Amino acid sequence: MKKIEVELAVKRLENALKRLKSATELAKSDLEKDGVIQRFEFTVELLWKTIKIILEYNKIECFSPRDCIKKAFRYGFLDDDEIVLDMLDDRNKSSHIYNEKTSEEIFKRIKEVYAGKIEEIIKTLTTKL
Repeated sequence: MKKIEVELAVKRLENALKRLKSATELAKSDLEKDGVIQRFEFTVELLWKTIKIILEYNKIECFSPRDCIKKAFRYGFLDDDEIVLDMLDDRNKSSHIYNEKTSEEIFKRIKEVYAGKIEEIIKTLTTKL
């Protein structure tokens, strides 16, 4: 694993977050909110895969999203693993079960909590490179 691969993974995550934040600011209709949730699913997928790449770069193996998040917390790459695990749970709920009330709750968490937290995580990961 080369450092440039880590940097590219972080850059892809940053770009996904920009698109997610932009969408949260614009979304008004149900269709637009569904688009935000879709971007959230994609961003969370990139988040855990970026964490996996960073761990591998640091010679730490992980095998699943939860395992990678827990190890990233254990080794100081994340300051809070529970909120990232909450993101994973919401990603799983949104991609496997459609319920209007759940969808609205997830959209609200994306807008009010998750997007900001992902931004903090990116800053933390960047400083640890």
